[in-house]
Amino acid sequence: MAKKTVASFQKGDGRTYSKVIKMVKSPKTGAYIFQEEMIPNEAVKDYFNKK
Repeated sequence: MAKKTVASFQKGDGRTYSKVIKMVKSPKTGAYIFQEEMIPNEAVKDYFNKK
């Protein structure tokens, strides 16, 4: 399952980025790996909906 965690990046207007962790299956080995990315808060829903 994908999990959203709170990012430690902070600017003058508050936190604008979130660290997202997504579990994906590796096409090479078939094992599950975790992808971590820092993305803007507005793009979190789009990130988990794309395939």
